[in-house]
Amino acid sequence: MALQLRGSHYNMEKNAKIIGLPKARAIAFYLPQFHPIPENDVWWEPGFTEWTNVSRAKPLYAGHAQPKHPADLGYYDLRVPEVRQAQAALAKEAGIEGFCYWHYWFGNNRKVLERPLKEVLESGDPNFPFCICWANESWTGVWHGASDRILIEQTYPGEEDYKSYFQDLLTYFRDKRYIRVDGKPLFVVYSPQNLPNANEFTKLFQQWAIEAGLPGLYLVSLAKNPAHLAWGFQAFGSKPPGAYIGQLVKGSWWRRRVLYRQRGLRQWKWKGLKVFNYQHFVDAELEKPLHSGELPVVVPNWDNTPRSGRNGLVLEHATPEAFGRYLRKMIELVQNRPEQERIVFIKAWNEWAEGNYLEPDKQYGRERLKVCRESILSE
Repeated sequence: MALQLRGSHYNMEKNAKIIGLPKARAIAFYLPQFHPIPENDVWWEPGFTEWTNVSRAKPLYAGHAQPKHPADLGYYDLRVPEVRQAQAALAKEAGIEGFCYWHYWFGNNRKVLERPLKEVLESGDPNFPFCICWANESWTGVWHGASDRILIEQTYPGEEDYKSYFQDLLTYFRDKRYIRVDGKPLFVVYSPQNLPNANEFTKLFQQWAIEAGLPGLYLVSLAKNPAHLAWGFQAFGSKPPGAYIGQLVKGSWWRRRVLYRQRGLRQWKWKGLKVFNYQHFVDAELEKPLHSGELPVVVPNWDNTPRSGRNGLVLEHATPEAFGRYLRKMIELVQNRPEQERIVFIKAWNEWAEGNYLEPDKQYGRERLKVCRESILSE
């Protein structure tokens, strides 16, 4: 697919001018699934990337806004340095502090999709902060509606493999651009509950960090569970919108039906396509208290039908205005924390096949980025 960059429009110095100070440390999750890899060539088809499913998406009901089309950046390839520079320029202008890259280490030194971040590390460009989230889950065939098909299994061979992974991460932790909290590199674990012994994992990583001359690590569990603080994590996040949907399916059949209608569900059966009103989702999120150890995770939009088809979930009417209301409230909730810990994650920068992104699209242009800037930065 053609790369559509617009030359000098993305001059970093010109477009990265930010006035005011950030009210919070906004960090956007970043998906590196936008370049071909041998594994995807075998599993799906030669040249498969995230764009393959995005471009093939079809509307599944009247008024369903599919397919989604990227605007300013086009159907890019992350092997192109100018693409990464353009992304950083847009994010910086929007007040976003940095990207949190999904990182795939499956055990026994097996990793995939590491090229974009590795090239960012080795080239020193773009000069934009970043951190890493270990996406420690097996890869399945969920993109083609075959969630029971295991493509790569996530394994935990033991301490030696943990040590190999830490050594691989250490070169990133030491980079001057790496995001830190009170000097400690921020490292996120997607599913700590999958670890054979999470306490052992956090203890070993902290020990090795100290031995490497770091002041330790700021470890974050991406699971809404305060109990993970006792596992050695300094904070925890959440995985919306799954938690919201999970709440709706609790209780009796009649209760589920009533809740679905209240939330704007078109098809109230749990199996099959689920369509909710994003505005109601935001209302529900804003009603929840924020735990003292919790870092908010804000979702600007969601429609994973390009991956999951009729088994997908749609949050329709996900307007930039509703996203702004959501983001501003989460920023407000962290204001009483120490400055370094006023972290708000945004999921995500570019997860297009989940309909979960901040990058400009043909429908709203740069409006979500404008909302970020107005919400994050003090004038």
